[in-house]
Amino acid sequence: MNLVTQLNDIAVALKQEFPFILHILAIVWCVQLVNVGVGNRLKLLGILPRTLIGIPGILLSSFIHGDWNHLFTNSLFFVAMGSMVIINGKKLFYTVSLSIILISGSMVWLCGRRAWHVGASSLIMGYWSFLMTRAYFNPNLVDLISAGLGVYYCGIHLTASLMANGPGVSEEGHISGFIAGIVTAVYYESIAYQLSGWVALVL
Repeated sequence: MNLVTQLNDIAVALKQEFPFILHILAIVWCVQLVNVGVGNRLKLLGILPRTLIGIPGILLSSFIHGDWNHLFTNSLFFVAMGSMVIINGKKLFYTVSLSIILISGSMVWLCGRRAWHVGASSLIMGYWSFLMTRAYFNPNLVDLISAGLGVYYCGIHLTASLMANGPGVSEEGHISGFIAGIVTAVYYESIAYQLSGWVALVL
């Protein structure tokens, strides 16, 4: 398969799958509207480390944001990184997303500071590290382009995010997401097998 054909396949896949990324984003924005309507109480569905009430947040926290600025910033990078993941197909996208959410959320629940952790930053960091790790171990054109664009357009911001700290910033989430993306890339086949039942439910 020549270079032009491969690039055309990437463009076709992106055109086909991009609306799905926007649909997910629309859901997250609707969640924020509800959150504002209830006085930001949806943060109680986030991760509160080492508590029973915080366990549902392992799955739900990525859909909840602290404020509009938090959501807007994450939206831009979710569209960028999510699009690069989904051009490999919806099955891979679902598997990678679920794996990163579960691994990073569990790490935050086990090791995070005692505070409510919400936001899609860990998922986005996971996408980024997944793409870079996959490109390193499996240097095909799609993954190399995806990783390259991710580094070029998002690398500086995401690296700064990885090292960010301070009030209202979950550096544990950023670091956990980054690690989760690497683990997902290295053990993708095994993880895909383990999550196959869950992924089948949404396909």
